[in-house]
Amino acid sequence: MNYFSHSTAIIDQNCSIGEGTKIWHFSHIMSNCSIGNDCNIGQNVVISPEVILGNNVKVQNNVSIYTGVECEDDVFLGPSMVFTNVVNPRSAVVRRGQYSKTLVKKGASIGANATIVCGHDIGEFAFIGAGAVVTKEVLPYALVVGNPAKQIGWMSEFGHRLEFDENNHAICDESKEVYELNEGRVSKI
Repeated sequence: MNYFSHSTAIIDQNCSIGEGTKIWHFSHIMSNCSIGNDCNIGQNVVISPEVILGNNVKVQNNVSIYTGVECEDDVFLGPSMVFTNVVNPRSAVVRRGQYSKTLVKKGASIGANATIVCGHDIGEFAFIGAGAVVTKEVLPYALVVGNPAKQIGWMSEFGHRLEFDENNHAICDESKEVYELNEGRVSKI
């Protein structure tokens, strides 16, 4: 075993857990999950069957990740955020096998208490504000906030707000990397 698991954590059968990953107090990793290298799974986290987490994914306390969710490398999931996996849940109607897929792409951050309604992908390096309720696809590098979530700007890969000049270029305050806004999409130059 090349990962750490707190004695109160429960890890079901047939899970793949990468080297250097840490799983903390009272977390439950359900069957057939795949968790990459160097992940940090906080306290009281539930990861449902067949969830896939890439490398270096940070899952903060009290997060629920349901079947149908995949997070690529370097994703940050803030405290108490949640994914859904059924569009129209009813207690009396069994909808197992009807789970919608949600893909969180490389480097995206999802803030505390945010909700991601299933079936809506989150683009690379997108930034979901605390408490946001995502009800549609989020573009790469987009900054979205509110309920329902609305885009209010763009973020750099280092998590800084981008301010575009008259040539549609912006420079990240921290990394000094240059970004371009072209036809409603941002890319790093």
